[in-house]
Amino acid sequence: MSRTLAQSIVQHRATKPVLFVAALIPATLLTIGVVAHTLGPNPAETLIRSLGDWTLRFLCLTLAVTPLRQWSGLQALARLRRMLGLFTAFYAALHFSAYAVFDMGLVWPDIVRDVAKRPFILVGSAALLLLLPLAATSFNRAIRWLGPARWQRLHRAVYAVALLAILHFFWMRAGKRNFGEVAVYGAIVALLLGWRLLRATRGARYFMKLGSHSAKG
Repeated sequence: MSRTLAQSIVQHRATKPVLFVAALIPATLLTIGVVAHTLGPNPAETLIRSLGDWTLRFLCLTLAVTPLRQWSGLQALARLRRMLGLFTAFYAALHFSAYAVFDMGLVWPDIVRDVAKRPFILVGSAALLLLLPLAATSFNRAIRWLGPARWQRLHRAVYAVALLAILHFFWMRAGKRNFGEVAVYGAIVALLLGWRLLRATRGARYFMKLGSHSAKG
């Protein structure tokens, strides 16, 4: 596929609605599974874990937008990042809600005690709490209100969210010593964050060199 064709597809007005519908498919299928009782012998666990998996997938897709845009030259990919980020928060909220309702019966004192007692739930809850202000300030009005620099600093919290999400997943799987998927997601997140760290380091070196040449001049 040529870059021009790819750019036209990404820029097409139907791309966002199609992405929106596609992103709702996992939640829709899981809802049907709950209603139809087709989620297996432990439907609550299947629902909670599946929603957690989709949260991680959307988080990785959100983090992948900027590297893909830089690598491919498809600048229009940036217009999809906000929606992917909002769906990350959406699935994270559903993940926690399913735990609160199906595991804990929505008894908030018990939920608070359980979160404080189990580190992997505490870490996951912290990731969700960090995601909520990012979702709430993802709109143009919030960017104007905060100012681009402050908005950008706030939204760098997504990197902490990614690290907390991987730690949450690792601790959750540690009990069964099942680390295969953890390693895959961990490698993806490490690659995406490592790319950003490398670019930031190169940028800092460039400005240091520029400053050094200016001082000599």
